[in-house]
Amino acid sequence: MSPDRAEVVVDLDAIAHNVALALEQVAPARVWVVVKAGAYGHGDVAVARAALAAGASGLCVATVDEGERLRSAGIDAPVLLLSQQSARLAGRIVAARLTPTLYDADAMDALVDAGASDFPVHLKVDTGMQRVGVRPEGLADLVSALAERSPALRLEGVYTHLAVADRTGHPGTNEQLERFAEGLEGLDLDGALIHAANSAGALAHPGSRRDLVRLGIAMYGLSPGDDLDPSDLGLRPALALRARVGHVKRVEAGSSVSYGWRHTFDRATTVATIPIGYADGVPRRLSSLGGQVLIGGRRHPMVGVVTMDQLMVDVGNSTVAVDDEVVLIGSQGADRIGVGEWSAMLGTIDYEVVCGISARVPRRSIGG
Repeated sequence: MSPDRAEVVVDLDAIAHNVALALEQVAPARVWVVVKAGAYGHGDVAVARAALAAGASGLCVATVDEGERLRSAGIDAPVLLLSQQSARLAGRIVAARLTPTLYDADAMDALVDAGASDFPVHLKVDTGMQRVGVRPEGLADLVSALAERSPALRLEGVYTHLAVADRTGHPGTNEQLERFAEGLEGLDLDGALIHAANSAGALAHPGSRRDLVRLGIAMYGLSPGDDLDPSDLGLRPALALRARVGHVKRVEAGSSVSYGWRHTFDRATTVATIPIGYADGVPRRLSSLGGQVLIGGRRHPMVGVVTMDQLMVDVGNSTVAVDDEVVLIGSQGADRIGVGEWSAMLGTIDYEVVCGISARVPRRSIGG
């Protein structure tokens, strides 16, 4: 346990297990892992190293800063930027040897002007996400534009992103894959890597795997969608959120707790104050939705609104002391509170829960 008030503990053996499981399932496709947003709150450098050691062959990030951070840590694997970046960043992309995503010729020129030489790039095709990318009918012109900028730039990959792969019965995934195939038809792509699958695609839509898959949320042992239970898929959750009891007090029946006095005790009880709050990523409303913690292997309800730096727990007549371990996400004794429990209460997805754990909560890796 960290000497500080709270911590995120990341099991790198679980990361390795999940990568190995994906590699076995999607073979012969390669696996590139998504470590953007601090590896979904898990810690990008440690997770990247564990994933590469487990057999992943590339990494994916959202920003140049994220890619440079990996390079500064000595990681030399391919790092794909998942969207086209500002032309102002072209020099940094070239200097850090990050693999850019492109969908217009102006971005190509910015890289050439920045001194790119035999520089690998990926082209992104918008088959229905309608976020970024060239439409399938424009891909041929984009490939030609890239060829005109050889040998400064070379085509390494062409890809798309699936919008509804997490809804396994939705026809949209097949529709997107068909549009993607139509856009690729007749093009001389000179052995470029073709990819479409995110985690949900990789695990639930074999036709989307192509040459590589981009493994994101599944690497962390979390659900890629409502129809895909991570435990049924054999995935192991990698993240635990732990704190410790900061204060214990006995309170009277009829007294209230926290801002607004929104919770009133109907009996005399014991309240434990936990030094973690919404500034750390515990949503303010979680207590009103039934949020619980584990102390001594038993569940106890959060009471009153979660404050910026602290939350309160009704521990009844249990024996609880300052410095006792508190598990907000993870296992203690025979019980477990999963990320999915939070996301179901909050009406959101697992991604938002783990990405919402703030940077002021230190990350500690185990295993690996």
